[in-house]
Amino acid sequence: MKKITFIIITIISLSAISPGCKKLLEVKPQSSVTDEVFFKNESDFEPYVTGIYTYMRLFANNIVYGTERSEELVAALNSRFGVSWSQIITPSSGAINYNDWYKAIGHCNLLLKKIEGFSFAANPDTKKKILAETYALRAYFYFHLTRVIGDAPLMLAAVEDENVPLLPRSKAVDVLKQVQSDLDLAIQNFTSMSGFSKTAYPSKYRFAYGSAMALKADAYLWNAKVLGGGDADLAAAATTITEVEASGLTLNQDYKNVTGVRAATNPEVALAAYFQRDEAGGNYGVNALPYLTGVDGALNLDKIPYAQTSANGQGAYQISPKSRALFTNPDDKRIPYTWVTEMQASGPKISWITKYPGNIYADGRVSDNDLIIYRLSDIFLMKAEAYAGLNNIPLAIEYLNKVRQRAGTGVYSGSVVKVDVELEILNERGRELFFENKRWYDLVRFHKGGTIDVYKYVPNLVGKTTPLFWPLNTTVFANNPNIKQTDGY
Repeated sequence: MKKITFIIITIISLSAISPGCKKLLEVKPQSSVTDEVFFKNESDFEPYVTGIYTYMRLFANNIVYGTERSEELVAALNSRFGVSWSQIITPSSGAINYNDWYKAIGHCNLLLKKIEGFSFAANPDTKKKILAETYALRAYFYFHLTRVIGDAPLMLAAVEDENVPLLPRSKAVDVLKQVQSDLDLAIQNFTSMSGFSKTAYPSKYRFAYGSAMALKADAYLWNAKVLGGGDADLAAAATTITEVEASGLTLNQDYKNVTGVRAATNPEVALAAYFQRDEAGGNYGVNALPYLTGVDGALNLDKIPYAQTSANGQGAYQISPKSRALFTNPDDKRIPYTWVTEMQASGPKISWITKYPGNIYADGRVSDNDLIIYRLSDIFLMKAEAYAGLNNIPLAIEYLNKVRQRAGTGVYSGSVVKVDVELEILNERGRELFFENKRWYDLVRFHKGGTIDVYKYVPNLVGKTTPLFWPLNTTVFANNPNIKQTDGY
C-alpha cells in the first residue's frame, strides 16, 4: 500500500509542476508515467482505485468549504480563521484553484479508460466493483466541487497526452446530471455482481451500494432546492433513501459511539474517511482540541479533550453561541459529545468541541478519528427534509423523531406549518451533525428553499453580499482562457 501511494503521489507531483518551468517540456504526460507502473495487468486496477480514495479523504478533511462559512464556529485560544469565516471573499482574496478536484477526476477518467482493455474473465465481479467505486468517486468529486464553485467544467475523457481540452464551465444543473449518471453506473455495476446484497459494506471506507445511494439522495436534495429540480427530485431523494434504509445500517444506541467507534465496526456509518495515527497528519479535529497549557487550571480538566502539546491540539475553534443555542433541551444526550465548557475559578471560559475527541495514547491525545461522510441519522434527516419539501408533514415529523428519540429530547410537538417544520429539521441537523462538515451546504439548501435567509442567519454574512459560491483564482484563467469567473465576482 505504501508503494502504491508513493507512486500515485509521484504522478500527482509531476502533473503539478509549474507551467513556467522549462523542465515541463521534458515531463511525460500523466498517463504515460502511470503506464510505466500501472495498467500492465488486471491486478493493477484495485490498488489504483484504492489510491484515489486519498482524494476523498483530502476533501472530507477540509472544512473551509463545508463548515467555516457557516455559523458553527468562533475563535478559541489560537484563531486561524481565514476569508471563509469572515466572508470577505474576493477574486484576490480567497479565490480557489480547482486543481486538486481535477487531479482526482483525472485519475478516475484514466482508470475508466484503461480498464476497457481488460476482460477480467476469471473474475468479472472484480471489474464491476472497481468500475462501481470509480464512478461513485467521480460523482463524489464533481458533487463536492459544484457545491463549492457552482458551474464547473465537465472533463469526462482521460487525458493521455499533453493536449488537455480547454473546457468552459458547464452549468451546475448539467454537473448534477453527470453526478446522477455516474451514480447510476456505479449502482448498475454493484447490483450486477454475483451474490449482490444491499446490506453488504465490504469496507466503510470505500463506496458500496448503500453509500452510493446516500450520495445520490444528497445530490437529489441539492438539485431540488438549489437548482430548481423541485418536487420530482425531492420525491426521488425520498425513494433513494428508502434503499439506504434497506442497507442494514442501524443507529448507535449511545450517541458517544457515533464518532467514538471506528467506522469499520460502526453500525451507523455508511461511508467515512479513514484516519490512523501518524499516517495522514491528523484530521481537522486537531484545530478544535485544546492544548494542556491553554486549559491549565480548569476545574473540569478531566472533562476537556486536551492534547499534551499544540502539535496535537491547536485550540483554534470552539462551538459558537448560535450553535449552542440550538440545544434547547438541557437533557439532550448529545451535549457532552458535542461540547464542554471550560470552567475556571473565575467562571466559564471556552466551550471546547468534543465531537471528534481523538484517541489517547501513551504520549497523549491524537486527533485520529475517522471522519464520517454519511451516517444513518443524517440519512433520516435528509428524508425528513425531502418529505417536508413535498409538504408531507406527518412523514417529515416521523423521520425527524427517529433522530430526536435517540437524543432523548422527545417527539416533536411544535408547529406543523411547512416552513416551521423545515426550520426544525435544519435546527436538528445543526444539533445532530455539528462539526461534521455539512453545515454550510445545509444552510445553502435551506436558503435556496426559502426556509431561512442565510445573509441574516450567519453572523458574518449580515450586511454583506458575498456570493454563496467561490471565485476562481488567476491561475485557472491563465491555464484556460475559456473559463469565466463565478457569478457575482
